[in-house]
Amino acid sequence: MRLTAYTDYTLRTLIYLGMHRDRLATIQDIAELHGISKNHLMKVAHQLGLSGLVETVRGRNGGLRLRVEPELINIGAVVRHSESDFYMAECFSPEGSNCQLAPACALKGLLAGATAAYLKVLDGATLAGLIAQQPTPGQRPGVANISWQR
Repeated sequence: MRLTAYTDYTLRTLIYLGMHRDRLATIQDIAELHGISKNHLMKVAHQLGLSGLVETVRGRNGGLRLRVEPELINIGAVVRHSESDFYMAECFSPEGSNCQLAPACALKGLLAGATAAYLKVLDGATLAGLIAQQPTPGQRPGVANISWQR
């Protein structure tokens, strides 16, 4: 399973905003930190604003900030909202499949179970948990123990 760049940027934006609750953050701040397109982040910020998770403040001194407490932001829900589909193979397409093995194939059920398990793990995570796992200054990234409990 691979997340789209859009979902990746959505999660990065939420993490950044969660870590910088004391001020408005700009799209430029986030884009520069991650070396990603400011234009893509503008779309992400717009959708996060429409979703109600983020407050967008316009103007010269504007920016973004979380509107919802990090412990109330479920990562599984964010991923479901930002991904366009979870079609692991052609047989998942609503338009149908041309696969000749479909009538006797168990792969679709296996992949559906794997996708459900993937989403279940994400459902057990909140933004607060992700923020708590961010390295402190001087700590190497990836050293922290990750806990997926709410």
